[in-house]
Amino acid sequence: MKDVISQVHEWIKLVSQVGIGLIALGVVVEIVFGKGAIFGQSVIQNLSQIVSDIGGENGFVGLVAILLILAIFQRTK
Repeated sequence: MKDVISQVHEWIKLVSQVGIGLIALGVVVEIVFGKGAIFGQSVIQNLSQIVSDIGGENGFVGLVAILLILAIFQRTK
């Protein structure tokens, strides 16, 4: 049972790392080539919307929350 849980944990970690890599790639490509260059939508606008949804009007609280989540994610590596 421990092996199964370990394998699932490793799989989730790998999928998360791939997702974060794709988001980073989307941001860089959008900065270089313009809006909608890689995924057909604005990655930066979607990230900004997520931050404002989490943090309300000014988005600062959402930004802090996302930074805390990333810090926790980085600590578990």
